[in-house]
Amino acid sequence: MAADSVRFVVPVPVLRIFDVSKAYEFYRDYLGFTLDWEHRFESGLPLYAQLSRSDAVIHLSEHHGDGTPGTVVWIAVSDIHRLHAELAAKDYGYARPGAPENGPGGPGFAVIDPFGNTLRFAQPD
Repeated sequence: MAADSVRFVVPVPVLRIFDVSKAYEFYRDYLGFTLDWEHRFESGLPLYAQLSRSDAVIHLSEHHGDGTPGTVVWIAVSDIHRLHAELAAKDYGYARPGAPENGPGGPGFAVIDPFGNTLRFAQPD
């Protein structure tokens, strides 16, 4: 089978979390992601969830061994200045995005989630 016959789809990052309510406050309430689904093998066991916004999809996991705190996820957006204005206008005491700066992949900025994971938003050239 030729290498060009294998089709890749967009990867989905799995980010480790330690507090579901803080994760949802950050990803859903602050960043504007939608909770698509949650999974627990049974009540009281760790959460595994999918959130999305437009075409961006992320998985959040409380499971040991899923993801590593301090992970960096690069997310392309269509209008970095509009996203920056949206987030800067929100009253979220734990993250304030710096002004977009030119960087690899176009202008962008980063925010850090409550678990040390960095989300780098950029508008590709």
